Amino acid sequence: MRRIEKKTVPDLFEKVLNGEKNFDLRIAEFECEVGDVLVLREWDSEIKEYTGRQMEKTVTFVMKTKDLRFWSQEDIDELGFVVMSFK
Repeated sequence: MRRIEKKTVPDLFEKVLNGEKNFDLRIAEFECEVGDVLVLREWDSEIKEYTGRQMEKTVTFVMKTKDLRFWSQEDIDELGFVVMSFK
């Protein structure tokens, strides 16, 4: 089991906190598997600092793909994607 720490912007952090969002989509630049703990740390991009709020979620599903177009083609070709659902 790994602990994976990731920055999360305030609006998405709040959606996870209130139960509206139960997945995460990231560039697959790290290893992740079911049972890992995802530590979401709220990041304020305006002041470029963590807010101090964080939460932990257990990864329940992992899917890797290279078939989405949110990032540069170079990053997609090199790293692919990771989609995580959590509870």
